[in-house]
Amino acid sequence: MKEVRFFYAPDAATARELPEDEATHALRVLRLQPGDEMMLMDGQGTFYRAEVTATNNKHCCYDILETLPQERQWAGHLHLAVAPTKMMERTEWMAEKAVEVGVDEISFLNCLFSERRIVKLPRVDKIVIAATKQSRKAWKTRLNDMVAFHDFIVQPRPGRKYIAHCYEEIPRSYLFDELCQPADTDDAVVLIGPEGDFSIDEVREAVAHGYQSVHLGKSRLRTETAGLAAVMMMQLSKK
Repeated sequence: MKEVRFFYAPDAATARELPEDEATHALRVLRLQPGDEMMLMDGQGTFYRAEVTATNNKHCCYDILETLPQERQWAGHLHLAVAPTKMMERTEWMAEKAVEVGVDEISFLNCLFSERRIVKLPRVDKIVIAATKQSRKAWKTRLNDMVAFHDFIVQPRPGRKYIAHCYEEIPRSYLFDELCQPADTDDAVVLIGPEGDFSIDEVREAVAHGYQSVHLGKSRLRTETAGLAAVMMMQLSKK
């Protein structure tokens, strides 16, 4: 049986035409023709079974055949806030895999020891969209542009808040154990620092603003590995 292809169309219910990038892929790569079926995702919880009605070099039009609301795959709002790596490819890999595993929101932090202070968000967003389609997630992960560490932690946030770091002089607990503890909410945000870790003052400031001090296990992890490990722990604790 021919595999149904998924396309990201945030206005799928009303647009009746694929976005330009998606249309290019549908026509030039997959060579879809009128009468072919495809599945659309709006990134807000709904899939749409659709049929191609007309095509030309840049346009792929469709009719909706069936609207398919989806159920959420995990409890709570899972938020990863991470300092991007000097080599952006590593952060892009982490974002891709985190979306495949399942995360609601990703923010980028500008920390004292950060080696990268600019993120090209549209490029990361394309990677997120591709991962959303590949893993068939009904909700698209929200991406937030880089923000100063202090500005991030002073913002009020619902749910449980954690900062992962390597300072032994500051008491830490294991993140997964904490996530598995009963709580009034399943919302969680985890902060992951740059390759040189957060500064000790940043950790203390976060703790003062209600973030719990945690570690990710006995191994010292690279930033992108730590970010993915945190997402895995958040996911596993919600099953």
